[in-house]
Amino acid sequence: MNFNKIKRTIKEGLHDMSIIWANEMKMTVKDEAVLIFFLLASTIYPLLYSWIYNNEVVREVPVAVVDYSHSAESREYIRLCNASPDVNVAYHCTSLTEAKDLVGRQQVKGVLFFPSDFDTNIHRGEQAHVSVFCDMSLMLTYKAIFQTAQAVSSQMGSKIQLSRSTGFTDRDDEVTVRPLEFDEVPIFNPVGGYGSFLLPAVLILVIQQTLLLGIGLAAGTNRENNRYGELIPIDQHYRGLFRIVGGKALCYFMIYALVAAYLTMILPTLFHFPLLGSLRSLIGLMVPYILACIFFGITLSCLVRYRENVMLLVVVTSLPFLFLSGISWPSEGIPAFWKGISWLLPSTFGVKGYIAVNSMGATLQDISHEYFALWAQSLIYFFTSCLFYKVQIDRAIKQRDADEDTSGIIQETL
Repeated sequence: MNFNKIKRTIKEGLHDMSIIWANEMKMTVKDEAVLIFFLLASTIYPLLYSWIYNNEVVREVPVAVVDYSHSAESREYIRLCNASPDVNVAYHCTSLTEAKDLVGRQQVKGVLFFPSDFDTNIHRGEQAHVSVFCDMSLMLTYKAIFQTAQAVSSQMGSKIQLSRSTGFTDRDDEVTVRPLEFDEVPIFNPVGGYGSFLLPAVLILVIQQTLLLGIGLAAGTNRENNRYGELIPIDQHYRGLFRIVGGKALCYFMIYALVAAYLTMILPTLFHFPLLGSLRSLIGLMVPYILACIFFGITLSCLVRYRENVMLLVVVTSLPFLFLSGISWPSEGIPAFWKGISWLLPSTFGVKGYIAVNSMGATLQDISHEYFALWAQSLIYFFTSCLFYKVQIDRAIKQRDADEDTSGIIQETL
């Protein structure tokens, strides 16, 4: 008897969820704004972003040269800098004032200054100096200029050491130039590219933000249309909160399973970004992340009164959410208050987990902290979604009953 009752309850629950899922899917397809954010924004925007940063590093950064030395050594230094892929010697100036003016007009991003005693100090066996002035408004250009200057200085310094070496063999010269041998091996981002560093975090954040936008727009639309119980007519389908939230979540999950596959597998493959994780680890991470984002979005949508509100909310919070993820600033340096706020966001754990899996080849065991945190968020936001819906539906039922009583009194009076 009890088994048959449980079986009937499950059957009714699946039936109600399928109706709610169908209604939600129809609403999503008919609402152009929701469809734009769910499909177009989540696919085209990351595509353009990846295309813009596909070069990974900046090349041929223009610099100005102020050479008071006019020597063979300073000309060799300038030639080596200009021959590097990162720097382009665009101007030769007669003074620092002229070079500073070029930097102010953004015609160059840095200045190389050679004092008049540059070659004299070299021939005396003293230390020579080259001043490097960089525009720090963009760290990528600063990195290109400064690292090129360091590499050329090291190369010329080695050459000068060899010319004064008293060694008899090539091995003696090698030890003189490099007494301490080391190998520089960049890991997880072998090209040192900006795209490989930033794009994984952006792709994961896009999933969360577009979900928040779409779910919030749908909720705002239904509030403006004055429907009882948000998206579902309470007379037909209000038989359980789990069925309502589950049916809505199933609709969003089906859509974003495809979107997540595109963002996390197809897009990195197209633009040759690191893709070291296994398919099992990637799917295992994306399932709780998408669910956490969906229930987080449903919870927030209960606070949305008008469609425009959610757009302002998501646009304003996108950059703070990116910063709180720990990708642009180490999470160890984030104040405790804001770190606590970041733990409420699925993107914080989603970004860290995806970077570990995608760029470092981590497994689910390696990201167990992020993995279980996302599942915990999914459960917590699922119950908060149910709680908010209960409050709204109870309020809608009271309002409906009050309207019916008022209508009955008016009819009796007439």
